Amino acid sequence: MTDTTQTNQHHKTELPTAWPGELKALLALGIPMALTQLAQFSIYTIDILMIGRLGPTELAAAALGTVVYFLLWMLGFGPVMAVSPLVSQALGADVADRDNVRISVRMALWTIVFMSPFMLVLVILTEPMAVLAGQDPAQSAKAGAYVLALAAGWPFALGTMVLRNFLAALGKTRIPLVLVLLSVALNAGLNALLIFGMFGFPEWGLVGAGIASSISYMVGFFLFVIYINWDKKSAPFLLFKNLFTPHWQRLREVVRLGWPISLTTVFEGMLFNACLLLVGLIGIIEIAAYQIALNVVALAFMLPWGLSMAGAIRVGLAKGAGNPMAVKRAGILTVITSVIGIMLFAVPIALMPETIAGLYMDAAKPDNVLVITLVASFLPIAAAFMFFDAVQVAANQILRGLKDVRWPMVATGISYWVIGFPAAAYLAFATPLGAKGVWYGLLLGLLSASILLSYRFWRLAWGVR
Repeated sequence: MTDTTQTNQHHKTELPTAWPGELKALLALGIPMALTQLAQFSIYTIDILMIGRLGPTELAAAALGTVVYFLLWMLGFGPVMAVSPLVSQALGADVADRDNVRISVRMALWTIVFMSPFMLVLVILTEPMAVLAGQDPAQSAKAGAYVLALAAGWPFALGTMVLRNFLAALGKTRIPLVLVLLSVALNAGLNALLIFGMFGFPEWGLVGAGIASSISYMVGFFLFVIYINWDKKSAPFLLFKNLFTPHWQRLREVVRLGWPISLTTVFEGMLFNACLLLVGLIGIIEIAAYQIALNVVALAFMLPWGLSMAGAIRVGLAKGAGNPMAVKRAGILTVITSVIGIMLFAVPIALMPETIAGLYMDAAKPDNVLVITLVASFLPIAAAFMFFDAVQVAANQILRGLKDVRWPMVATGISYWVIGFPAAAYLAFATPLGAKGVWYGLLLGLLSASILLSYRFWRLAWGVR
């Protein structure tokens, strides 16, 4: 069987010929994508809030398990994000190129399936690895059980992102947002049933939270499958036709694009975890303050992340259409809108750090005063590095839209691990800055990444043919 379902006529995607038109197209894609990312992030947030009611022991075990789960997520992130440039460039070159699009999506899903056994091995090793790292055996056992329950939903969560990226390339972002919100609501309801044993359900505690998340990921995936087969714009792609037919050349291309994206994601994600370890060497109060400040940053980051993912699609469409001016226009607007988006959060964070810190902890309790004071001292630095974070994520994503993934991998590796982490360690322990030095180190790493990645896009965009 073959994937051929179309004629030989080729029609390039029509692109805006002026800046306002491109800005409108970018925002129409980017804002729903940002809201979808925020909704996806809230599944984890809801889990933590509800697990917290079980007590500090379970919350600590969940935090330990989450480190492993996010590593799995980052490793699988590459094939997911490889779909964006493959599909957008194919549609840019020929808006009716359904075969090419279908093969790319299919092979991305295949890659996730191939990775699953290796991910399962890492999950099974969670408990012994945690014990070897000096963690409490009882905590390690709880963390291992939690990750095992959570990991069952891993392929479905990544598969959903593949389908979301396909739909985004078609300009379909609003219904996917609704579907993700339904998954979030389902997760919250299942948490209540399976964590606390409401309405006669088993009281599984921490493991129940993992099972609830996995079920919500599975249901979310199949909601997307149903929607794609029903929607009049996506259904003609027959996305799941010949699902079990290999296309080895495209599989190699997905892997070729995917592994540098995964490593780039690991470089950044592990930097923040490594800095948490640095802060942990300073004190427990500093850890709590670091986590709160990092959560503020993560929430604010969703807007530029969504806009930059939309930018990758817009750049990919322009590149596929062979339109150098449209590539430049889409790339520049992605950086500008991402920076404006983050500034909407960074400015109030810088001006009202005590108020924002007080949202997380009760300032009336004496034990919380020192934590709130520390958070308030971290947030102005975080607000400064958010500017560079927005620039680097925008530049990174638009480079992906051009299928340029290896150079950014090297640039981020150098920025975060040759510059950022050593600077954070030095400033934290060799100067009076203490934990604030860690944030200055992060700022330097992100500054470096933003410069290197922006320079790379400038060089490539002005050389697009």
